[in-house]
Amino acid sequence: MTKTALILSGGGARAAYQVGVLQALADILPEGAENPFPIICGTSAGAINAMALAAHPGNFRQAVTDLAGIWQSLTIDQVYRHGWLDLTKGLARIGLSLFNEGVGRQRPLSLLDNAPLWELLASKIEFANVAKNIEAGRLHAVSVTAMGYTSGQSVSFFQGHSDLTSWRRFRRAGVPTQIRLEHLLASSAIPTIFPTVRIHREYFGDGALRQLAPMSPALHLGADALFVIGVSGNRNPKHWGKRVPVRHSPSMAQIVGHLLNSAFIDALENDIEHLERLNRLLALIPPEVREQEQLDLRPVRNMVVSPSKAVDVIAGRKVRYLPRSVRFFLRAIGATTKGGGATAASYLLFANPFIADLIELGYQDTMWESAAIGQFFIPP
Repeated sequence: MTKTALILSGGGARAAYQVGVLQALADILPEGAENPFPIICGTSAGAINAMALAAHPGNFRQAVTDLAGIWQSLTIDQVYRHGWLDLTKGLARIGLSLFNEGVGRQRPLSLLDNAPLWELLASKIEFANVAKNIEAGRLHAVSVTAMGYTSGQSVSFFQGHSDLTSWRRFRRAGVPTQIRLEHLLASSAIPTIFPTVRIHREYFGDGALRQLAPMSPALHLGADALFVIGVSGNRNPKHWGKRVPVRHSPSMAQIVGHLLNSAFIDALENDIEHLERLNRLLALIPPEVREQEQLDLRPVRNMVVSPSKAVDVIAGRKVRYLPRSVRFFLRAIGATTKGGGATAASYLLFANPFIADLIELGYQDTMWESAAIGQFFIPP
């Protein structure tokens, strides 16, 4: 039986695009269809979407509908505290850390307090359902990836079938555990923006950091087909090599935006390109030769859906919907269209106009590929 894995990448508010893709997928598949993804892997904000699907007791359409309901009713107040006093406290904690060897005295350093997100996820996701879905055969495994600040490893915490075992590779490992709320908040803790989370004896942060092989957890968990939802339009050839007039030197937000993109986007895109190249190479080697030479390699079918429009441009038009305090801070570092740093703002833009545009874009992009997607889910 084919084990198709769903891979959901990170990107803060950009993860709303994944919801639109999943809504379209629910419309493409037969009504009442069970979850087509026995393996679900999520990183950063994608980890939240992954657990919402894995822990849902209903069929795929019901799970997607409930997930979409969370995003469509989401407000910035439900993600982080953004009052002037809250922002000032965050800046003060970072400043005072300079007198304590750069370490927070009472809590991990962060500019924003994401306590509202803890409360929201605790009320919306029933983690106990994951074990029930695994026992019922509706789910084979779910994984959430976070980065350990002490070890420097990308750790994929997974909960799944009893025959699954841990793994260890260069700078990455798989650890079986019962996934809890802490794992989700650790995986989505954008560096310096949201606080790190202590799990056992180590503090963990955003899983996109140092994730050298984003598709590796799915393969270790037994996937032989991958459905990948990206959050960047970089795979669209018409965006390649575009020349943008240089008006000024890079703003602070523009620099930070590229650093965030290198963590959240580049690794996934490089991994996809590597997989596709390896598939083409294996297609040239007859199966009997692979077996004779004991090559422990196999082609992996994959389908990638990513934005057809530049998310940064959409974010630049929606920055005005951010709270005044956050907008003031972002404008100061150049996180605007004029400053060239709208990319950085997009990760914090949990505002309904931005979310709605991304959901609609995800739905349209997927429906345009409906024929190919329908073919993808037909077992070979």
